[in-house]
Amino acid sequence: MQSKTTESLFQTFRDHLDSHHDTRERLIKASRDITNISKKTIFALHRIALEEQDRQVQHPGRNAAIKAYESLSEVKAIYEKLQPELEGDSFWRYERQVSPGLQEYIEALSFAHYLNHGSLITYDQVQETLLDSNGTPYFPLTIADYLLGLSDLTGELMRYAISSITKKGGRERAMSICAFVRRCRSDFERMTPYIRELSKKQAVTTQSLEKIEDAAYTIVLRSSEYELPPDILDDIVAQVIATHSSGRIDLTMD
Repeated sequence: MQSKTTESLFQTFRDHLDSHHDTRERLIKASRDITNISKKTIFALHRIALEEQDRQVQHPGRNAAIKAYESLSEVKAIYEKLQPELEGDSFWRYERQVSPGLQEYIEALSFAHYLNHGSLITYDQVQETLLDSNGTPYFPLTIADYLLGLSDLTGELMRYAISSITKKGGRERAMSICAFVRRCRSDFERMTPYIRELSKKQAVTTQSLEKIEDAAYTIVLRSSEYELPPDILDDIVAQVIATHSSGRIDLTMD
């Protein structure tokens, strides 16, 4: 009798562990799917925004953002299916499996928001995208995931600034992005003692900021000192883009 009770007890343990591992694997796969969708969305945002700058559309980022929101609706559908498995304390048990995809999603969403509004998406605005039809969150959005996702945004803004700097209005856009990234770095720095991994991301943000500053500073310096015509200035900008990834920009005039 006691043997059967012990066997039944261990059977319960086994079923519980099997269920735990199955849930964990489903969440890992879902997180990878969300990461892939988010990365494709970020790539599309860059491509569409630059194409519309070539066509000199008045608000090149707006249409790109609208299409990105449609693409990111796939992420909401995934989280909706996962909601029953992340209710209550279950979310905290599987937070490490959820966070990678969530941070990538926040990066894509914040990039679309910046292109559309020119500002940083708020915590509440992110949480609003993670609600079911009854207004109930799929899971609690942690401050750490929110800030770590936003920190990754600065790298995309650097790429956007450098890629679009030769387009019409690109120089002013680069200066605006430079100031925006500088404010982000300053504001995020205050949170580094409280959020693990944020200090590492801050180092990457600093590198991104330096690349934007190098390109923007070169353009301002050359145009003010030598009063270069636009075609020559564009050649210098192209040189900056070609060399910014290899280190500091040489500001000497040949």
